This record gives sequence, C-alpha cells and structure tokens, in this order.
Amino acid sequence: MLKKLLLLVAILSLGLLMACSSETGGESSSEEVKKLKLAHNLSEDHPIHTALTSFAEDIEEKTDGSITFEIFSNGVLGSEQEVLEQMQSGSVDVTKVSAGALESFSDDYSVFSLPYIFTSEEHYRNVMESDVVEEIYQSTEDNNFIGLSYFDSGARSFYTKDTPVETPEDLDGLLIRVMDSPTAIEMIELLGGTPTPLAYGEVYTALQQGVIDGAESNPTALTTGQHGEVSKAFSYTEHTNIPDIVVIRKDIWDSFSDEEKQIFEETANEARVEHTDLWNKAIEEAVTEAEGMGVEFYDVDKEPFIELVQPLHDKYSENERLGELIERINELDK
Repeated sequence: MLKKLLLLVAILSLGLLMACSSETGGESSSEEVKKLKLAHNLSEDHPIHTALTSFAEDIEEKTDGSITFEIFSNGVLGSEQEVLEQMQSGSVDVTKVSAGALESFSDDYSVFSLPYIFTSEEHYRNVMESDVVEEIYQSTEDNNFIGLSYFDSGARSFYTKDTPVETPEDLDGLLIRVMDSPTAIEMIELLGGTPTPLAYGEVYTALQQGVIDGAESNPTALTTGQHGEVSKAFSYTEHTNIPDIVVIRKDIWDSFSDEEKQIFEETANEARVEHTDLWNKAIEEAVTEAEGMGVEFYDVDKEPFIELVQPLHDKYSENERLGELIERINELDK
C-alpha cells in the first residue's frame, strides 16, 4: 500500500513538473523572439522596399524565426527625421534614410552631400565600401542608432517645369526644392538658385502650383513621384550622389549575439547587391517612361558647376574632422 502511494505521488509530481516546464518553456520561447519595426518613406513598388523586404525575410529565415520584422512603408510613421527621432525613443528599430537626413545628428554625414565629392561610379563604390564609411556609421551611436549598410539612390540632377538647366546661369532666380540639408541649401545658393526645403511628398503639388520652379533628384522621381507630369526638362548635372543609409538602433544591435550581428551584416550586403540590380533597371525604365510623358533629357557640361561649388569643399576642409574625411575620400579616387 505504501509503495502504491509513493508511486502515485511520484507520478503526480512528475506531471506537475512537466506542466510547469511546458509553461515556462512557452514563455521563454516567446521572449526569445525579437520583433523589430522597420520603417521607410518609399512606396511598395520602389526597389528599396523590395530589397528591404528580402532583407527582413532572409534574416527571419536565417535566425529560424527568432528575429522577425513588421515593415511600415509609404512614410506612415512619419518623415525620415521623425522616424529617426522615434528610433531615439525606442519605438522604431530599423529604418532607411537619406544620408542628408543624418547630417543633423552627425556632421560626418555632410560629406556625402558635398557636390561632386565623387568623381565616378567606381570612386563612389570604393568609398562606400571602405573603412571611412564604417567610421561614419558609428558616429551617431550617442543618438542610439548606427549605420548598417547603404543603398545607391542615384546621382541627383536638376529638373524643371520647362527650361533646362544647362549652365549655372539657368538657375538664376529659380526656386529649387532641396532636402532640408544645410549643404544642399548652400550648394543651390552658390549655383545661383533659390533653395526651397520641402518634404518630398509636397514636391508634385508645389511644382504644379508654381510654388517652386524645379527640384533635384534622380530620374525615378519623374515616374514614381509622377513629377514628369509637371516637369518636362531633366538636366544631367549629376551634382551629388547621396546614399541611402540603413540604420539600426544601437541598443538593439548591442543585444544581438555575434552570430546575429554577422547575419545582419551579411544579409544587409546581400540586399544592397539585389537593390543595385533593381535600381539600374529602374533608372532605365524611368527614363523610357518619362520620355513617354514628354520629358526631355539634356546632357550638361559639368565643369562650370564644379567650379562654382568649390568654396563648399574649401569651407568643409577647414573643419579638422571633415577635412580628414574629404582627404581620405579623395585618396580613394583610383
């Protein structure tokens, strides 16, 4: 009788232990899953959205579901500046922003906005995949976010309602939309135009209503933003090539294991390569589609533009840190 009683107690104890173990295990599994918010301000047909979607799906697969993403596109969580502020408060974990938007958090990023800082596509790639950029990525860690990788956002050129910008004199008196970047504003002033900072989503209406005379971006703005409906002259000044930066919260990054960090870095690079292919195709398609909208494209002698913006390079070189970055960037022009 005593043996049967002890056996019954043992069975009941084992069942209770297994139940507790199961509940605890369930809670632990839930806690181990990191659900990250990824936000950007582009449409879902944009190559960057496609690349970021692949990035998120591949990380989820490589981590066996221990890291997942919820993607917010089309600027539903706010402008680039607003999303960066949300990262500081911890409500957004990963984003894609223009390097220009990061200038207000780190002066280092302003070198990307310097007109004609890159002399060729090869020079651009040499710089963006160098130790110089790795240092710049870390320059915002006090703001609780750091750079992870980049996407090519194309060379920026001027487009206007009807008059091509073939010489700097053609900018005289024109109101040109720019990003809210001190460097971009000063560049337009040096070239003779009047800089008008506006959110990207306001450009179409501003062009349509005559609030601005033109803007500056790559050819995809003519199609994805429909700016080609109200702007008929695109001039290949190619004055800047400002990269888009994939940014991640510093405290989230620090919580990752070495293996998870390696997965993120590798996957970000894979997404960048995928995006480059998609981007090149998108540019070709945008030009063809814009021509069908009646947009004319003009080749430009860049030398007069380069000469006029040289004071910006001289000014930035006076700053010890920026001067060092510019020198190192110039050394990579091989």
